[in-house]
Amino acid sequence: MNAFMRKLTNFLQRFPHAALLEVSDVKGSTPRERGAWMLVAPTSTLGTIGGGQLEFLAIGKARELIESNISHGTLNIPLGPEIGQCCGGRVALDIRMVDEKESVALRERMKDEIERRRHIYLFGAGHVGKALAASLSLLPFRVFVVDTRADAMEDLAPDVETILTALPETVVREAPAHSAFVVLTHDHALDFLITKEALARNDAAYVGMIGSKTKKATFHSWFIKQGGSEGDFERLVSPIGGEYVRDKRPEVIAALTSAEITKAMLYNAA
Repeated sequence: MNAFMRKLTNFLQRFPHAALLEVSDVKGSTPRERGAWMLVAPTSTLGTIGGGQLEFLAIGKARELIESNISHGTLNIPLGPEIGQCCGGRVALDIRMVDEKESVALRERMKDEIERRRHIYLFGAGHVGKALAASLSLLPFRVFVVDTRADAMEDLAPDVETILTALPETVVREAPAHSAFVVLTHDHALDFLITKEALARNDAAYVGMIGSKTKKATFHSWFIKQGGSEGDFERLVSPIGGEYVRDKRPEVIAALTSAEITKAMLYNAA
C-alpha cells in the first residue's frame, strides 16, 4: 500500500468525524490548483491546500462545522492584503463532512491518482540507485528499481516497486509512454545497452546515465557505431544531477538527480 494511502486510511480510522476541504474554483495566482484537498479533524490534519493564512482560515471554518455538526459549508477567499497573503488570486473552497460514502470515495480517488502516476525506472540497486529510489519515492511518481540481482534489491524504500530480470532492456521496451529511465548498474556494458534502448524511446520524458564525461564520450562513440543518431544522443543526460556540484556522496547525487527528473517529468506533463 502506498505511503499516502496508508496515512489516509489511518487518519480516517482515527478521526471518523473529519471534514474534507477541497479547492472548488480558482482565479488568478493561487497556492494550489482546483481539486486540491486536505482532511481536517479537531486535533489533526492530513494534506494541504496551500498553507499560509488561506489554509489557517479554512481549517478554522472546517472545525467550526465539525463542532456544530454541520454537514456542508463553503468559503470564497481573496488572496490579498485583507488576509495577509499577496498571491492576488481568489480561492473557492467546498467543505463537507466525511461519511462512510465519502471515505470510500476518497480511497478510490487516491488509488486512481496513484495508478495514473508517471513511471520512473532505475536500473541498478547500488548505493546511488537506492538513495535515488528513496528520494523519488516521496514524490508523486511510481518508482521501479530494476536489477539482475535479487540480493541487491534488499532494504529499498517501502513504496519502491522492484523488477528482477535477466534482461533489463526489455523493461524499457514495455514501459508506458512518458516514463523516465535512469541507468546506474554495476556494469558499463549493461549501462550502454539499456541506455541505447531508452534513447530509442522518443516518448521518454528523461533518459539519464550515471558516469563521467569520459564514460559519456565512450558511450557516444559506441552508440553511433551501433546506428544511433546524434539527435538521440543529445537527449541523454550524463552525468546525472548536473556538473556544478562536485560532491559524489550517493545522497547528494540522489537529491540533485531527483530535482532534475522531477522537472523533466512535470514539464513534459504540462
